[in-house]
Amino acid sequence: MRIEIPERKRLVHEMRIPIRWGDMDAMGHVNNTSYFRYLETLRIDWMQAIGCPPAPQGEGPVIVNAFCNFYRQLEYPGEVLARLYVSDPARTTFETWATLARVDQPEVICAAGGATTIWVDFPKQKAVALPDWMRAHVAD
Repeated sequence: MRIEIPERKRLVHEMRIPIRWGDMDAMGHVNNTSYFRYLETLRIDWMQAIGCPPAPQGEGPVIVNAFCNFYRQLEYPGEVLARLYVSDPARTTFETWATLARVDQPEVICAAGGATTIWVDFPKQKAVALPDWMRAHVAD
């Protein structure tokens, strides 16, 4: 299955994630919950790369909605080629999108997902405007 990423989404990060034996379930393929871990690992790796480490006493991103569509099974052994895209910055939110493929078959998308991210002042537990530096990373 070929997945097209709409033009409004911009590729911002790519990484390889090893498929672990423990990622599989009794059916012999990667369990659906592991895909969400791969998506989380990808988002966190990008955030670290742009200088946005977790800051529980300050401001930062919170996922308010996440989804994943499954197209082909992933199995151990192997590596996942994870690609992260961003789009649609608003006052307090932006969207992330991702594709997951095997490194040895990068053109075959096994899963695609995403998340809506909201910027939060953690001590106040309140949404705040995206900082200019983050907006620069997610703007078209």
